Amino acid sequence: MITIVALVGCQSHTVQHAAPERLAEVADRGAEVMPFDLERTTHIFEKTGSGGLQQVISDDGDAAQIELIRSHLAEEVERFSQGDFHDPQMIHGENMAGLHQLMMGYQNINLEYSDIENGAQILYTTDDAEMVTALHTWFDAQLSDHGPHAQPATQ
Repeated sequence: MITIVALVGCQSHTVQHAAPERLAEVADRGAEVMPFDLERTTHIFEKTGSGGLQQVISDDGDAAQIELIRSHLAEEVERFSQGDFHDPQMIHGENMAGLHQLMMGYQNINLEYSDIENGAQILYTTDDAEMVTALHTWFDAQLSDHGPHAQPATQ
């Protein structure tokens, strides 16, 4: 008797962290753009079939950090919905993977901001397969560049 085990829906997701010099550069730029303390927060990225979910949470539950996270992500939703991706470009560089496609196709992406416990999130949804791919590529670039301050969502 032969037993076959199928792994359906299992997703291996490994993103290499950027080199230490790159991580330091991104952290320095991030401190100029993001009002919250990167050392006290975690970015979580979850790829979905229709886009993805980005969360930023305060690691220590500090009320001031949570408010900074929420105000920043709410502002980013306003900017992104108008095609303004200046902040990620300032942090990650103009050649950030997926960024150009998002800037060109922003009108095909729906953005939804919401508060969550200890932070905030942005839900990105689209019916455009190219935008889904761009979002996933962009998430991977952020996971790489934010190193220990970012993680993929657990499945």
